Amino acid sequence: MQALVIVAHGSHLNPDSSTPTQRHADTIRATGAFDEVKTGFWKEEPSIREVLRTVESEEVYVVPLFISEGYFTEQVIPRELRLDGWDVSQWDSDGLSADTATLTAADTGQTVHYCGPVGTHESMTDVLVRRAETVTGDPDVGEGFGFAVVGHGTERNENSAKAIEYHADRVRAMDRFDEVQALYMDEEPEVDDVTDYFESEDVVVVPLFVADGFHTQEDIPEDMGLTDDYRTGYDVPTEVDGIRIWYAGAVGTEGLMADVVLERAAEAGANLDEAIATVREETRETGAAGD
Repeated sequence: MQALVIVAHGSHLNPDSSTPTQRHADTIRATGAFDEVKTGFWKEEPSIREVLRTVESEEVYVVPLFISEGYFTEQVIPRELRLDGWDVSQWDSDGLSADTATLTAADTGQTVHYCGPVGTHESMTDVLVRRAETVTGDPDVGEGFGFAVVGHGTERNENSAKAIEYHADRVRAMDRFDEVQALYMDEEPEVDDVTDYFESEDVVVVPLFVADGFHTQEDIPEDMGLTDDYRTGYDVPTEVDGIRIWYAGAVGTEGLMADVVLERAAEAGANLDEAIATVREETRETGAAGD
């Protein structure tokens, strides 16, 4: 038997924070690729500390639904899972290249394949582009459009900015969009000034966040000038300074995120070729998770 455990932050304040994680788990569970698919959270139940005790399988693939390497993926999750002998050097990562470390859970004896976060996987670039397709309703969107990837910035987490730049570079290399820009909430170039960085008449803006919350639903829309008060809502697209802004919301709400989770597990040794193909086909048909 083999199991998949998806771990995420969750929130005591935002009941919707865990929704994308649960939906991606449901998508993967429906493929039948794993005997068990479980979720665990830092700020919600079931907790990361207890989740392995709910798993019967002796072999467990753990995939963090986090955007970047850092405090949670390097310290909190391994500690809460009680991974015997864990050291971040086992990933041998430059902040973008964490892959897999195979360890034993000290209290349950299970073999745990601890994977790098979804946010630094190369397949996340496909999810970002899929968000552009979903929000515009155009599977061929690109020509005539600018594309912005938004993150916190280096003042919060240096590796977070690395992930933003990494995916912006990969989207740029596709030569699909007329312009591609990495923007930040806490440093230059700031998302507040989004229209200063594009000449295109249409710009898709995708925040590299796992779930919609305070930043993606309130801060960013107001900062970009889509609305003076997030509670009154805004149109998609909304014209700002003569540019139509297609605001896509958090990338983690896109159904194709389930594919990135599977890619991480597959690289750790799980046999998932059929499941990956199924998820890619199904999420192409259904669009964003929850639509």
